[in-house]
Amino acid sequence: MAEKEKKEGEKPKKAEISVSGMSCATCALTIEKALKDLDGVSEAGVNLAAGRANIEYDPSAVDLPALEKAIEGAGYEVVDERVGIRVGGMTCAACVSTIEKALGGLEGVTGASVSLGAERAYVTYNPRMVGISEMKQAITDAGYQYLGLESESSDLVEEAHERDLKDRKRRIIIGFGVSLPMMAVMNLGLSLPSYTPYVMLAISAPVFLYLAWPIFLAAYRALRHATLNMDVMYSMGIGVAFTASVLGTFRIVLTPEFLLYDTAIMLAAFLTLGRYLEAKAKGRTSEAVKKLVGLRPETAVLLRDGQEVEVRLEEVVAGDLVVITPGASIPVDGIVMAGRSYVDESMITGEPLPVEKSEESLVVGGTLNGDGVIWVKATKVGRDSVLSQIIRLVEEAQGSKPPVQRIADTAVTYFIPVVLIIAAAAFSFWYLTGAGLLFSLTVLISVLVVACPCALGLATPTAVTVGVGRGAELGILVKSGEGLEATEKLTTVVFDKTGTLTKGTPEVVALSSSGMTESELLALAAGVEMNSGHPLGSAVVKRAAMEGVFPVTVSDVRAVRGKGVCAGFRGEEVCIGNRAMMEEAGVMIPDSTETEVAGHESEGRTTVIVAFRQEVTGIIAIADTLREGSVMAVQALSGMNLRTVMMTGDNARTAESVGREVGISEVFAGVLPQDKAGEVRKLQERGEVVAFVGDGINDAPALAMADLGIAIGSGTDVAVESGEFVLVHDDLRDAVAAVQLGRKVMGRIRQNLFWAFAYNAALIPVAAGLLYPFYGITFRPELAGLAMALSSVTVVSLSLMLRGYMPPVLAGGKEVRKMAIDPVCGMEVDEKTAKHVSEFRGEKYFFCAPGCKKAFDADPGKYLRGKG
Repeated sequence: MAEKEKKEGEKPKKAEISVSGMSCATCALTIEKALKDLDGVSEAGVNLAAGRANIEYDPSAVDLPALEKAIEGAGYEVVDERVGIRVGGMTCAACVSTIEKALGGLEGVTGASVSLGAERAYVTYNPRMVGISEMKQAITDAGYQYLGLESESSDLVEEAHERDLKDRKRRIIIGFGVSLPMMAVMNLGLSLPSYTPYVMLAISAPVFLYLAWPIFLAAYRALRHATLNMDVMYSMGIGVAFTASVLGTFRIVLTPEFLLYDTAIMLAAFLTLGRYLEAKAKGRTSEAVKKLVGLRPETAVLLRDGQEVEVRLEEVVAGDLVVITPGASIPVDGIVMAGRSYVDESMITGEPLPVEKSEESLVVGGTLNGDGVIWVKATKVGRDSVLSQIIRLVEEAQGSKPPVQRIADTAVTYFIPVVLIIAAAAFSFWYLTGAGLLFSLTVLISVLVVACPCALGLATPTAVTVGVGRGAELGILVKSGEGLEATEKLTTVVFDKTGTLTKGTPEVVALSSSGMTESELLALAAGVEMNSGHPLGSAVVKRAAMEGVFPVTVSDVRAVRGKGVCAGFRGEEVCIGNRAMMEEAGVMIPDSTETEVAGHESEGRTTVIVAFRQEVTGIIAIADTLREGSVMAVQALSGMNLRTVMMTGDNARTAESVGREVGISEVFAGVLPQDKAGEVRKLQERGEVVAFVGDGINDAPALAMADLGIAIGSGTDVAVESGEFVLVHDDLRDAVAAVQLGRKVMGRIRQNLFWAFAYNAALIPVAAGLLYPFYGITFRPELAGLAMALSSVTVVSLSLMLRGYMPPVLAGGKEVRKMAIDPVCGMEVDEKTAKHVSEFRGEKYFFCAPGCKKAFDADPGKYLRGKG
């Protein structure tokens, strides 16, 4: 927030701050004491019931942020609001500073951050002390346009943007249409009539005023707020050129050789051209957010009193039953109450395969329904929906500033005063050394117009805006600019095991049988485990369903805690469990079975023994399997020279087995969730810069402690509080992609800053006449204007190149897969991961679900007619 000016003798002010976390009168007294200990606080009272602190303070001694910091320091939370405001009319980093100062000066505003690239102001404020109307007034008083809140429809913003582009286009055409012929006439060496200067004045005056008026107006507003910006410098440059021309026309002090009408008009046209191109380019930096907003349908079809009614999306409330027809965009987050379909969730999760949805399945707003009709009960609407959360996270991240931005901010603070000094010094030097007044004025004007703080101001925000948007398209949500910068310094990546490297749910990974087939063994085990409710039993039932095996019907089910379960089948007893269960049931375990069980256990698998008629009939090995992409992710990180570590609360044998399987040699086992943050701190104390990858639930302390937290979202919960990155999809390759994306964005920011600094460092001395004594080269103001216009466009264009960036770990990965069409339902299937395959007449056919495969196998000809 901009530093507030404090004046001695100001009247005491009152603040009302909402506080959460209070539970008793002692809490109120603690907060009152913390506030009263501050210099400048005369009164402090806390209303426990209302959850508010009322304070009277001297604004010359203490400000609102200090009051809130005192409350937070006492261990309580201040409840403020945050709003994103669209701002028009910004042209350079000085504009950012002006708006931040104007908003930060409002009593009740505790933080204001302005993004030049996203054209947004993000304000944290106390709603009981200041409102949106005051912020709007502050923005307009500073000379900029208030274009509404982020949450409002962007139609007005788009219209204003288009009007602005059309207006600038007209000015550019008129400017060059007048200045180019004038320049040609003045440089052809023709003998011109004596009244020519007056004709040129008559032609150029209205054009100059039309072109330069917005520039002079912006400069006036900046000076009125004691701010130096690009408009001030440019106004001085074109103002000097036009004023000298008028004085030369009427021979007041100057002679007719000082006719620079064409120069003045062309400089104004070049500035307008630069800002036109810049505005068009900046309009493309937030295309990712526009695409996300475009996923949200405007209407929804509700089922009310047995009738289908189409309503605006804003009218849908939680609990409404929404009808989703084939091919329609799903308007809300909800639960499928009836129907079956396949839903394309790639726009939210990045997963290319359609996902089957049936009763009790969760659906996400903005995704695309397939070929079936489903009835969905709305659970989250409006701001609470996943899509709205993603849009909000992306927009807030685009408005954040990585620490590297401080370099540009600091440079811009001194940039314009230094340029003004250089311009004045160059003019004085050439004039005093006898180069002549005309040459000295040309140098002055060239220096003023060639200097460009805009490029410095745009270098970081445009790259962050495009990079964060590209991340959203890949299912990688960046929560702050600090996270991007942290990716460059990483030395170690720590993974949680359960739910991160592994799926977090047990699966059958191996089974063997004796005396019956594997299908019979699975049917028997599934029948016994159907109603056990144990996770291991659920894994057996799930495997049977995947294999298309129907569980047998059993009776007298009896669970023995910690050992297993028994049941009756065909008058005989079936027992499933561990060795203790077998011993209790009187079953002898053969040596071959013992050897096989021990082998599985050495690999960290849980093994259950199945006995029927007092004999072992098979074993089933169950384990928490690796997530897809885990091995590739670890290999990719190792290839980037990053150390990988695994932390888990699991036992050492299981942990080391998973570590070997995934390729991580450094394993910390037996670490409880609450102790993981301490282990991360120990790594940091050894000089490591640590990223922690976890599921965002029990790993929150470790995610917060790490230098970079990467939280795996659940697909429907993207607003994970801890961590700087949130992965919408549960593919661990995205964790690597997040690091690669962050490094790419930071590399582009450094490249932008290099060109911005190099441009100014090279051209300002040339404009000041550095080459004139050696080569007789004069840098004309018109060329300076062109160079200035191109510098900003270059920086924005470099940032826009990030729109097509694909992290190396994903190139040829999940986004580039060979797809086939399921001949039964017509859905796209990923050949690489499809488990349901049939061969017919020498060709392979891929299916998205077992049901499609069974239908095809029953009658292939039905689905292949027309294919020959």
